[in-house]
Amino acid sequence: MTHAPKPEQDTIAAVRRFNRFYTRAIGVLDKAYLGSPYTLAENRVLYEIAHGEHLTPGRIAGELELDPGYLSRMLARLERDGLIARQRSAHDGRSVTLTLTQEGRDYFDGMDARTQAQVQALIGRLSTPQQDRLAGALDTARALLDRESAMAEVTLRPHRPGDMGWIIERHALVYMQEYGWNAGIEAVTARVCADFLDRFDPARERCWIAERGGERLGSVLLIKETDEVARLRLLLLDPAARGLGLGHRLVAECVAFARAAGFREIVLWTHQVLTAARKVYAAAGFTLEETWLHEAFGRPEVSETWRLNL
Repeated sequence: MTHAPKPEQDTIAAVRRFNRFYTRAIGVLDKAYLGSPYTLAENRVLYEIAHGEHLTPGRIAGELELDPGYLSRMLARLERDGLIARQRSAHDGRSVTLTLTQEGRDYFDGMDARTQAQVQALIGRLSTPQQDRLAGALDTARALLDRESAMAEVTLRPHRPGDMGWIIERHALVYMQEYGWNAGIEAVTARVCADFLDRFDPARERCWIAERGGERLGSVLLIKETDEVARLRLLLLDPAARGLGLGHRLVAECVAFARAAGFREIVLWTHQVLTAARKVYAAAGFTLEETWLHEAFGRPEVSETWRLNL
């Protein structure tokens, strides 16, 4: 009897497939990188020196997670070749800082141009939408795998000019990519956003944008439906922000604001396929009230109404 692979095993296999493809595509395994006399690791060290200030060998070893002895041998070669110079640190007389010489700067600028051309060759055949998808996927992968990025503080703020355009775009792309929905979801989102801006009542309505380091990660709106009923709309998390408890934070903000604004209940519309969102609603105390078949997004979906009594 054969067993289906576990999701974690599928993920490991996918990462390894991509690693094999990308290392081959950019020449990581070549003895020299992009036709230069230096390895990829040596070029990465030069990159750090070119973009850093007061860099010491210790800081570079820590940033790149390099063995100090291995790094020392690389630095000795780069110094012998006239690309880098050492000078006594002004902050710590026991240490040295590293800078590029003019020859090193000229070499680095040439390599930077070749690297740009290499990436352009990789993505040049892609359309603009495909390039946007690639950039989003790479940002998502980095955010999920980068421990520092994942731990950075996420803030919630009111909407600003441009945020509604982002909400519309992300709803269209995320739901198309993950659920196969058509342009109907973009049209619905655009109408909700336009109505919100046209009729915005700051005393009883609010939009929250989740943001980390200037990057938007999620959104939710609370809109006045009647004097006693508010409607929660457009809860969305970018794939890069999932697993951080952000959906619960956004919904909790809606509930607290609705109570303070004097509403007696909150109602929302969702779909059975959106299992993560449904768990968030249930955890916040919402209860499922009604279901029906909805086909406006290019495929039949079970729609649901949920309600929370305040």
